[in-house]
Amino acid sequence: MRVVAAMSGGVDSAVAAARMLDAGHEVVGVHLALSRSAATLRESARGCCTIEDAGDARRVADRLGIPFYVWDMAERFQRDVMDDFVAEYQAGRTPNPCLRCNESIKFAALLDRAVALGFDAVATGHYAQIVERPGADGVVRRELHRAVDPAKDQSYVLGVLDDEQLARAFFPLGDTAKPQIREEAAARGFSVARKPDSYDICFIPDGDTRGWLTKRLGEQPGELVDASSGEVVGAHRGAYGFTVGQRRGLGLERSSLDAEPRYVVGVDAPTNRVLIGTQDLLGVDLITADHARWCGGAPVGEVRLGAQVRAHGDEAPAWARVDAAHPEVVHVRLDERIRGVAPGQSVVLYEGTRVVGSATIASTSRAQAAR
Repeated sequence: MRVVAAMSGGVDSAVAAARMLDAGHEVVGVHLALSRSAATLRESARGCCTIEDAGDARRVADRLGIPFYVWDMAERFQRDVMDDFVAEYQAGRTPNPCLRCNESIKFAALLDRAVALGFDAVATGHYAQIVERPGADGVVRRELHRAVDPAKDQSYVLGVLDDEQLARAFFPLGDTAKPQIREEAAARGFSVARKPDSYDICFIPDGDTRGWLTKRLGEQPGELVDASSGEVVGAHRGAYGFTVGQRRGLGLERSSLDAEPRYVVGVDAPTNRVLIGTQDLLGVDLITADHARWCGGAPVGEVRLGAQVRAHGDEAPAWARVDAAHPEVVHVRLDERIRGVAPGQSVVLYEGTRVVGSATIASTSRAQAAR
């Protein structure tokens, strides 16, 4: 196969490219330029896509003896990921930009361009596995599964991929733990073998999401409101800077209330109000999600699955229901209440280790019976 290896400049994508080459594929390395004004050097382990990262990727490609290109996708990334991120927070939701990037950039824009240029597939350094299984009709289907290393598993952020995208995707690292990947990189002579992992949001390298949003949206003063009494108990500088489950940064003294810690339990964007309450108000067991993406056919009726609502969260046992007339909407009923579930987050559904699909959380609530 002719394969584009997406090379971020980190150790994972470097080893992924090498493994694809070892497997006998014709490999071309591609680094995605996602910033209109990329920094020259990394400031920390946060973020990615600097000029330094592009140079690291090129050195690996040179060592492998494969062609290397930089593809400019800054405009598409700005529109589909960064602008979406701002709009979601402004609407009172909490988005996951990594899922949007995988959906819109790496397995849409990148894959589309690769196919248009005559390539067969895209390989990345994500920790997940593709399992091929023959169906009853004899057709081999590709399933997305969790990685063998649970600490590094990234199947959650890949839950947006559909059948056609999975058919052209390779994740060569899914069967290996991270320490072994670094050892392999060192054995291959890659200079990135000990390079720190990037984490959090790549376009907010200092990790200050609220500050980043404030620069784009300005201060928008509003009220902090007790969710139980409706009483105004404080003020804020922008509801977009809060997310359900947040405890720090509320600017409240416990002694001014009842000494109980308070959490964000809701963000009312139209009124610019942030609702706060005690921990017991955070638990929900009913989720309605839309924009469903199925890694295979949509479930029929109500099925028993696992639900995960955070990239590094635990999987919770649940029932999921999809109405045939609206396969883009999924209703999830959790066995037990979980806390801090915010609209805008993604719920990814699993059957064992297999990813069934994902959807964007639109609303949450509680069943009437105590759980």
